Amino acid sequence: MSRTLVIGDIHGGFKALEQVLERANVTTEDTLIFLGDYVDGWSQSFEVINELIALKSSHHCIFLRGNHDELFYDWLKHAKDNPNWLQHGGQATLDSYKDRPFNFIQIHTHFLENLKNYYLDSQNRLFLHAGYTNIRGVDHEHFSKMFYWDRSLWELALASRNLSKEDEFYPERLKKYKEIYIGHTPLSRIHRDQPMYAAGVWNVDTGAAFTNALTIMDIDTKEFWQSDPLPNLYPNEKGRN
Repeated sequence: MSRTLVIGDIHGGFKALEQVLERANVTTEDTLIFLGDYVDGWSQSFEVINELIALKSSHHCIFLRGNHDELFYDWLKHAKDNPNWLQHGGQATLDSYKDRPFNFIQIHTHFLENLKNYYLDSQNRLFLHAGYTNIRGVDHEHFSKMFYWDRSLWELALASRNLSKEDEFYPERLKKYKEIYIGHTPLSRIHRDQPMYAAGVWNVDTGAAFTNALTIMDIDTKEFWQSDPLPNLYPNEKGRN
């Protein structure tokens, strides 16, 4: 039976990616939706992108754009200097790509260039890295960077989690879609280590960039599988801590 599986922020944790795919018993019948932020953090960003490209040839995959993916793409394509990016995981990515063959760099650049900003399925379920700001939905968003930079959608969902959709003050932005799946804002910030639901929004970024595990979740059953905590997989590294 085919499943639709959503995967949180990987941040260079190739070993964790291998674990969750194995623990979820992923097959070629499954659809894999990656929520972005494939790079920046742990030491294997190159291996992560390589694996995603390989999965694309054997599985039905949807790859969404994260803010860190855009920052790395800007460096690859335009040599854009961003000291803040380097301090927040970018240096680990550059180290991972050091002395790699040029043809691989070209292939990876093309992959990053063609990531999607969002995906809307046939059941009106929305998938994107971060959020959107227009109350009429993603088709009306004026600022495309919000799809992978916004944090206000998750803040709004948390603030509205005790309201019913019939409440007169329930936000219009949260009525548009059946469900919304995001990453971007690590749940470790609020001391959570499992996917969290609030007001129609599922946050699947369980903090793999820092001290927690990477998560893959079945969007129909809500069953999920997690890797080992990333510091256990990379004991001599700090990730984005």
